Amino acid sequence: SPAAGQRLLDFLGEERRTQVRLFEADVARATPDAPPEALESALSGAAAAIVCTGTTAFPTKAWAGGGVGADDVSGKVWEAWSGNGFDFKKAVAVLTAAGLNTPDAVDARGVEGIAAAAGRAAAAAPADRPFKHLVLMSSIGVRRRDSFPFVVLNAAGVLDAKAVGEAAVQAAAQQKGFAWTIVRPGQLFGGPYDNNFYLGTLFQLDKDASTKAVTFRQGDEIAGDTLRSTLAEVLVQSLSNPAARNAEFTVINVKGDAPDVGQMQELLTTALA
Repeated sequence: SPAAGQRLLDFLGEERRTQVRLFEADVARATPDAPPEALESALSGAAAAIVCTGTTAFPTKAWAGGGVGADDVSGKVWEAWSGNGFDFKKAVAVLTAAGLNTPDAVDARGVEGIAAAAGRAAAAAPADRPFKHLVLMSSIGVRRRDSFPFVVLNAAGVLDAKAVGEAAVQAAAQQKGFAWTIVRPGQLFGGPYDNNFYLGTLFQLDKDASTKAVTFRQGDEIAGDTLRSTLAEVLVQSLSNPAARNAEFTVINVKGDAPDVGQMQELLTTALA
């Protein structure tokens, strides 16, 4: 999710972001048995990682891949859909096999590859500098994907794919002895608006100044919208909150003022107690 990732860098601030090293890896082509070499290099020596990968729930130019350009995605989707009896999930399977950046390629197989790379990093880390924590940005509705309205959002399998990714992170953490956290935001609002594959960024949807307060809930039990700025802060703060270790929770914005760091930590600790 480029916009959420950009927000994460913004949250780190100018001074700390200069310490960030960039690695490019094609996670959509990753597999648990063969994570991209660049991904393993990025995780080597790290104490923790935050995973913000993602693609659109429905076909957009963000699905371009496998030699299919952004302007050719719609034609490829129609070809796969009409050629498979208008069964959309069968069509998505064909598109995934063709190398497009579908939810299955990015949110399932890609996150499986990342989890495997984190597991290898944990196994190779020296005892005095262990790999400690993997935080995954997922989505509200993963546990409710057979219920309305999430069944509609899951038409192309995005919530199924995120469930696979969540399970991979939890399994790798259990096997290799590091902590995991799964953060489930709602529909993302707010900038940056330079990724116009999503309706929220295309139409520059945002929340007004009175909707900055934050609500957390264990599991996947509430619904609402989440500011990218809030999500970035929560992802980072999850690394330093003991209550977030081996926990899954939803986060949405509600009416009220934005909490400061101490208030955010208190809210998270209380929700996960």
